[in-house]
Amino acid sequence: MTKRQWIQRNRKWHRYLGVILGIQLLLWTAGGLYFSWTNIDEIRGDHLKKAQSIPIPSQDLVSPTSFIKPRAVSKDSIRSIELINILGQPFYRLIQTSENGKNTLLFDAITGFQRPPLTEKEAVLVATEGLNVSAEITKIERIQSTGKHHEYRGRPLPAYAITFSQPANTTIYVSENYGNIQTFRSNKWRAFDFLWMLHTMDYEGRDNFNNLLLRAFALFGLFTILSGFSLYIFTSRIFSKKPSK
Repeated sequence: MTKRQWIQRNRKWHRYLGVILGIQLLLWTAGGLYFSWTNIDEIRGDHLKKAQSIPIPSQDLVSPTSFIKPRAVSKDSIRSIELINILGQPFYRLIQTSENGKNTLLFDAITGFQRPPLTEKEAVLVATEGLNVSAEITKIERIQSTGKHHEYRGRPLPAYAITFSQPANTTIYVSENYGNIQTFRSNKWRAFDFLWMLHTMDYEGRDNFNNLLLRAFALFGLFTILSGFSLYIFTSRIFSKKPSK
């Protein structure tokens, strides 16, 4: 292969790869602009969250041993025990491993009796209590399963999605078994999540940075840069100029 043929072939591949990578580079740039020009606290809904009160341990609270032994909760399966507040009342949240994965139980911290998961009415009260602005509820939905692209993906189920109108304009997800607010989701977050998918190029689950497509584009990008440098070297008058006698 002659030098001229090599340059022509390299220029052809460089042009085609440049177009393909240019489209993805445009998407990366658009996402980067949105990420850098928006407030991450507003995207997460932190400005709408009311400070949660933490129960103060006292002698009136029962010991976790009171409900671990008689209710046949194996000590080996316990992952965590946490004292939480649900609608102004103290509860123990016990998380244990089981054959089906994680199992979450709630126990009254005063009586030691197990309480059932949150009802829809209680979930609405929890969501309203956790919001620091007054807004009307426009929709209530109970979610038992989510896909890889759902905005509540990867979080404990079942849960209630309570959507509020302006000025909140957000959906609050409350877990039945955990008894608390799991996350806030607004239109700003949804735009962030979509651009994040384009950024990571994970079109299956959105959060995998080690997917094959991203690796392939990284290699193609490296090849395009190297081919551009080589074209500059072999076509530049500076590098191709013959030394004078």
